[in-house]
Amino acid sequence: MKHEGLSGKILKLIGIIAIIWLFVWVCQTIYSKANPESKSVASRAETAAPATVPWDYQIQEAKVGSIDGGDLILAPGNGRISNDQNLAVGDSLWVMDYKQATTDADGKSTVSDWNPIKTFKTKEDAEKDLSELKVEIKTDVKLIGVYKTEQSGKFRYFAVVELPTGQAVKQPITEANYKDFKNKKEVGVVLEEVHDYNNYDESMAKFRGWAQ
Repeated sequence: MKHEGLSGKILKLIGIIAIIWLFVWVCQTIYSKANPESKSVASRAETAAPATVPWDYQIQEAKVGSIDGGDLILAPGNGRISNDQNLAVGDSLWVMDYKQATTDADGKSTVSDWNPIKTFKTKEDAEKDLSELKVEIKTDVKLIGVYKTEQSGKFRYFAVVELPTGQAVKQPITEANYKDFKNKKEVGVVLEEVHDYNNYDESMAKFRGWAQ
């Protein structure tokens, strides 16, 4: 009889636990239906939207190979761009091309092909726009650290800096710079700021050397 009483208590306890679990499950189900967005919060946090930044510009001379509707088909390369200057087949022009860099959620970066973005009648006009989109500056940046490696008795020296746009860049340095940088928190660098054509305030900084 004592064993039967104990078994009964265990069964009652299991039953209570089952009821509590069922109650929690029902509450979660009701909340999920009322808040469908909640299910994807974690996945959205882990899957960041790809980041696209301006990467480079170039200008080159081209000709109008053909016209398709209101667009020019450029030669060489068969690039396509709006015929804003009412050019005719065979006309010469200067073309500004651009590249973009896209970084996905996993940190993998890819650079696009060259694509035309604007046409000019003269090289001077094209160079003027290019000089405003690619700007060289000297500034101080955060020095993350320096280190050296050795192979077969030969040393190589490196510095890692943080650019204004946030990315860390590793660059080789001389032994003299290694000794000079060791106790510094900031160092002078030469940067090339590449600005977005449609949003000038958005830019990508490229390391171009150490400021003297």
